[in-house]
Amino acid sequence: MAQGEVDSKKCGSALISSLATGLKPRYHFAALEKTYYERLPYRNHIVLQENAQHATRFIALANVGNPEKKKYLYAFSIVPMKLMDAAELVKQPPDVTENPYRKSGKEASVGKQIPAPEEEAACQFFFDLNEKQGRKRSSTGRDSKSSPLPKQPRKPPQPPGPCWFCLASPEVEKHLVVNIGTHCYLALAKGGLSDDHVLILPIGHYQSVVELSAEVVEEVEKYKATLRRFFKSRGKRCVLFERNYKSHHLQLQVIPVPLSCCTTDDIKDAFITQAQEQQIELLEIPEHSDIKQIAQPGAAYFYVELDTGEKLFHRIKKNFPLQFGREVLASEAILNIPDKSDWRQCQISKEEEETLARCFRKDFEPFDFTLDD
Repeated sequence: MAQGEVDSKKCGSALISSLATGLKPRYHFAALEKTYYERLPYRNHIVLQENAQHATRFIALANVGNPEKKKYLYAFSIVPMKLMDAAELVKQPPDVTENPYRKSGKEASVGKQIPAPEEEAACQFFFDLNEKQGRKRSSTGRDSKSSPLPKQPRKPPQPPGPCWFCLASPEVEKHLVVNIGTHCYLALAKGGLSDDHVLILPIGHYQSVVELSAEVVEEVEKYKATLRRFFKSRGKRCVLFERNYKSHHLQLQVIPVPLSCCTTDDIKDAFITQAQEQQIELLEIPEHSDIKQIAQPGAAYFYVELDTGEKLFHRIKKNFPLQFGREVLASEAILNIPDKSDWRQCQISKEEEETLARCFRKDFEPFDFTLDD
C-alpha cells in the first residue's frame, strides 16, 4: 500500500484494537477501508518479561473487482494450533515488530485506554460507534445506559454428570479429604503408594491443569510449595505427576520419596529409562515453563514434576499405560514396592483410611496456609 493512502489516525477502532490484543489471533483480516495492506507481523508478548506467544499478521484486503486492481484475495495455509509443536508455534519471524496496540507509559498506568478525540469522532473500522446511530435497547425496553447489575462471584465449573472428585459431589469419599482451601483441596490417594501419598484437586470441575483459571493455578502452586516444605521436614522429597488421559477431573498426584531411597537424578533417570523401554517420548521442558504453553485445552498428556522444578512431558497421541507414573515410582530403582504399582491392589478398609487421614491432618497442621486466611 502506498504511504499515506490511509490515515490510520482517522480510521480504526479502539474496541477492535482491544479485542485483537486480548484474542491474539494468528491472522487478522480487515476489509472496510477497501485497500490492500499487509503490515509486518507483530509479537504478542514482552520479550524477557512474559511467556513467548505466537505472532499476529494483519492483512487488509480491497473490495472485489476494484478498478485499481488492488489485491482482494489472500491464499494461505494454516496448521491448527493443537497440532503444532509448542516451540514451532511461538517461533518469531525475523521481521517481527513490537505489538502496535500495546499501551505504554502513562497509558498503561491508567486501567482503561481512552480513544484520542480525533479517533472518537471518526468512523470506526468495522462499524460506526458514534452515538448518532442510536443506542441499543435491552430486551426489557430500557435504555442500555441504566446502571449495570452488580457483578456476581463466579461459581466453580460444574460436571456434566456424577464426579468422584468434585468436592460438592455425593460421590466424593469425604473421609479422605485432609485439607480444604478456597479453590482446591487435598485428599489422601485411595490405594496410595504410601500412607502420605496425597492428591491436589480443584474444588470445581476442571479436567486438567491446562484448563484451570488463574486463581485456581495460584492455589495449586501454593499447595505444591507447602507440600514440598512439609515433606522436606520429614526427610522426604516429593514427586508430582498428572495424567490427562481417560480421566474427567484433574488429579495432581503428590508422592513423597524418602531422601535415603535415591536422588532426584535417580528419579529423573528412572522415568526416562522406563519411558524409552515403552517407546514413550518423554521430553524435558524448561524449569519455569507453564504446561499451558505446551498443551492445548482438551489435549491428552502426561507430565511429571521433580522437587527441583524440572518437568518431563509426554503428549499422548494414541494409547498410554494408565499406571505409568505409579509403576516408575514403585519400581526397584525408587520406592522398591513393585507390587503396589496398581492402586486397586493397595486398597485398605475405610477405618484404616480414616486413621491415616486423621494422622495426616495433625502432622500437616503447622504448615496449613489456609489457617492464615
